[in-house]
Amino acid sequence: MITLEEAAESSFFNLLLKGSPHLLPNYQAVDLTHPAWKADVPEGTTVLALKYDAGAVVAGDRMAVEGFHVSDRRIEKVYAIDDSTVLAIAGAAGPCIELVKLFKTELEHYEKIEGVSLSLEGKANKLSQMIRANFPMAAQGLVVIPLFVGYEAGAGTGRIYKYDVTGGRYEEISYHAIGSGGRDAKNTLKKLYKDGLPKDDAVRYALEALFDASEEDLGTGGPDFFRGIFPTVKVLSAKGISDFPETQIRETYSAILQGKEGRA
Repeated sequence: MITLEEAAESSFFNLLLKGSPHLLPNYQAVDLTHPAWKADVPEGTTVLALKYDAGAVVAGDRMAVEGFHVSDRRIEKVYAIDDSTVLAIAGAAGPCIELVKLFKTELEHYEKIEGVSLSLEGKANKLSQMIRANFPMAAQGLVVIPLFVGYEAGAGTGRIYKYDVTGGRYEEISYHAIGSGGRDAKNTLKKLYKDGLPKDDAVRYALEALFDASEEDLGTGGPDFFRGIFPTVKVLSAKGISDFPETQIRETYSAILQGKEGRA
């Protein structure tokens, strides 16, 4: 049982730890010593973020893999947490999705108890604490690595935070990509990115980076015109968070492919 004082805890995550730890994700029953267990855990692969002149763009492919097999072609990896922040996930899919749900609840609970929203920096720190709590499982292979992106109204700009498995938090100035195809995506962004990009250019570069990653990395899904499956793209600005229309994503990929064919 928890006391009334503990019930007023502004952190929902800490409240569960004290009063109902059985409600938190628990993978202790998994036989992590079995050589084949890791191949049976679906993993989300490549997500990225970059700034543009009025905010930030966050994008992710749609594929999840189990070892060398496709687990899901339509998984969502980019989630709006509130009206100014987005969380993109890479790693073990189940724990990643649980983290998203718990993080959203954590921020909502804080606002109800305290009567105010956390600052962007505060949200980034909260996420760091939750990732740190997952470290025992990460050390055994159930890695959860998010990319946290927010719009800071006071500065009129987007901010990008990356994390390591211990909960270490680091801010990226321009762009970042994580997951199995993250290195290839970053190589593309490194060649294309410039400060002060307009939104449409930022979206195009994000899509091109994911395409290049899918060409090199077996775990990253590219545009699938046959099935009508395309990466998820969310745009952060002073107006809030919006989904970039799929019709425009399709058109952008058509232009990208035509350009690559012309250079072949």
